[in-house]
Amino acid sequence: MNRKRTQKLALLTAVIASLTACGGSTAAPDTTDATGPATAAGGEITLYSGRSEELIADLLADFTTATGIKVNARYGDSGEMAALLLTEGANSPADVFLSQDAGALGAVRDSLATLPDTTLDKVDAKYRDADGRWTGVSGRVRVIVYNPDLIETPPSSIDELLDPTLSGRIGFAPTNASWQSFVTGLRVIRGEDGAKKWLAAFAANKPVAYEKNSAVRDAVNSGEIALGLVNHYYLYEKIAAEGAEAVKAKNQYIGSGDPGGLVNVAGVGILDDAQNVAASQAFIDYLLSPAGQAYFRDKTFEYPLVTGEKQAADLPALADLEAPAIDLSDLKSIEVTQELLQEVGLLTK
Repeated sequence: MNRKRTQKLALLTAVIASLTACGGSTAAPDTTDATGPATAAGGEITLYSGRSEELIADLLADFTTATGIKVNARYGDSGEMAALLLTEGANSPADVFLSQDAGALGAVRDSLATLPDTTLDKVDAKYRDADGRWTGVSGRVRVIVYNPDLIETPPSSIDELLDPTLSGRIGFAPTNASWQSFVTGLRVIRGEDGAKKWLAAFAANKPVAYEKNSAVRDAVNSGEIALGLVNHYYLYEKIAAEGAEAVKAKNQYIGSGDPGGLVNVAGVGILDDAQNVAASQAFIDYLLSPAGQAYFRDKTFEYPLVTGEKQAADLPALADLEAPAIDLSDLKSIEVTQELLQEVGLLTK
């Protein structure tokens, strides 16, 4: 089975594999108590993180301070981490996988243990795996970031992005996991033919490719391009760093079930072959604790996903966004998305 998994990975043109991991799954123990995550006396976990060190290093330090558990973190793109887990199989040293998006979690879900109900019940079912293998810990919304000096009325749907007047004025990050998850969601919602038709028309409108979402945001803010496709929090990161008066860009949220308004999650799961299960569960409990959720709200400008946790006051409520109805586990077929993007000329082989 490991040989099949390795052969599958050899076919990938980019960073992520489809769901090929094999083996059963056991439930992780519940380490919570009435007051929140258990405080283990020491111990350690090995974390494969699809979230950058810059983003979560302070969060990991806070967890260690609260629990005494050391975190040995390995950082990389979420797709790369998922592919590595599939390659390593049962020999992986990883205890926990923290992913930037649900697609990478879906790719390795058969290698994850079932989480306890006390953990799963903290998060709305739409933001976690239906079989309890992973749970979302924070949410992000796809938006159109735009420069009001260059475009007075921004598009309210992805189809309006195909307007010829926007030719060469739209930025996107073709290798970014969030963009590729959006395209995967587009495939799920509109079907393969519908997604290909939209992507071909988008490519014909000459969008401008950037290395990452922050570069798209900055290009919009400076007036280099009129608008871009990013996650909502990139704007708030810039405001926090430079001050609101220095930021011209604004976010346009897309509703009415449009694929451009996808709500994705950063999520976490425990490896089925984890060596430090109790400490791993304590880590997940911390991410879902008030302290962990406050970190995502106040430091990374994302949506807390634990029921009852307050979101940032200047963000629209998730319930009001009219996001497309999609099972986030369906975002796992990233390699098919990459092939389609290459076919229409939006991703370099």
